[in-house]
Amino acid sequence: QVQLVESGGGLVQAGGSLRLSCAASGRTFSNYAMGWFRQFPGKEREFVAAINWNSGSTDYADSVKGRFTISRDNAQNTVTLQMNDLKPEDTAIYYCAAAYVRIGELIRGRRGYDYWGQGTQVTVSS
Repeated sequence: QVQLVESGGGLVQAGGSLRLSCAASGRTFSNYAMGWFRQFPGKEREFVAAINWNSGSTDYADSVKGRFTISRDNAQNTVTLQMNDLKPEDTAIYYCAAAYVRIGELIRGRRGYDYWGQGTQVTVSS
């Protein structure tokens, strides 16, 4: 049974940093892309970043490019989202997700993801 468990959310002032982690278990993820999405109240989940577990290739939404960094730790089976220079508009629930993909593939569409974590709240105060 696949499980994705996020941690690391919280309250931070604008300009600050947070590090989100996603602990993945239940299968080998070498054929998966791992993504981070976020959801604002009343809105659909939007793509933030993704990493191909095998190749390490990454993709970012324009709104976070240069501020957020996604990485994976093969030994710990975790995916991390380092968020720097946070802005109040980054306030949302952040979700980790996993998608079965072809070699090197990355996916932005949320419907392409097979598994989801429970989410972690990130709040950025001005």
